[in-house]
Amino acid sequence: MISPLRFPTVLHREVAELAGDFFSAQASVDTILVVNSCARGRAVAGSDLDLAVLIMPTAARQEVQSLTALWQESMATHPLIHRFQSTGRFTQVHVDVFDGRMVPTVWDDGGGPDSFEVEIGNRLAYATPLHEAGAYFRQLRSQWLPYYGEDLRASRLAMVREECARDLDAIPFYLNRGLYFQAFDRLYKAFQEFLQALFVARRTYPLAYNKTSKVLNWARRRMRCVLFWSAGSAPSLTAMRRPNQALHRMAAPQRRLVIRESPRGRHR
Repeated sequence: MISPLRFPTVLHREVAELAGDFFSAQASVDTILVVNSCARGRAVAGSDLDLAVLIMPTAARQEVQSLTALWQESMATHPLIHRFQSTGRFTQVHVDVFDGRMVPTVWDDGGGPDSFEVEIGNRLAYATPLHEAGAYFRQLRSQWLPYYGEDLRASRLAMVREECARDLDAIPFYLNRGLYFQAFDRLYKAFQEFLQALFVARRTYPLAYNKTSKVLNWARRRMRCVLFWSAGSAPSLTAMRRPNQALHRMAAPQRRLVIRESPRGRHR
């Protein structure tokens, strides 16, 4: 029996059941997870259906690729999938097969942001099992929740902060050369790194870094924090006419922001 998830439409539920039946028949599968907006009850009729399939750690390394290919082949001509996709231009079924190995990356110059905390958040912290939670899924939640170890957290926070500052410091260099799109790219990258550092500092797993309004609203609810931006930092139509001044105004307040860490042990 499928769990009482709050799917936005009957069709979302039917496709989830279809995927559940398909992957439940595979011996290497531990838990089938509903992730992203459907898992949190925030999806609408035109939302994607996002699923994550956790396989056992003892499965062969090529099992991720083989199961993914098998699903895509089986569903390529399935009428229910086609009917679901026809309901909206951007409505898709996304199924990610993963083995539960969460490996943090070490950035070189120009690295970041990465998806390490995002994957833990979406696949473990905020995911909902479609049926029963398997033993491996429960083990992973116990390992990674409420947050990962303090030594790793401190090293990642230092890394993200350093790269964020580096990207912000590079903006004037590109502006002085007239490379406005490159400067804007560094600003956008730095803003995502700032969000990543904010979540790491607060020991909270994020949903994403590139859905800004949703991320900030969610951050206020989850972490009870407020981000203050100067009135002159907001983008405007004048940015296209005077990109040098506009990008300086947008970067300056972000460079001054200080991330304050929460007291140790207060994760939520």
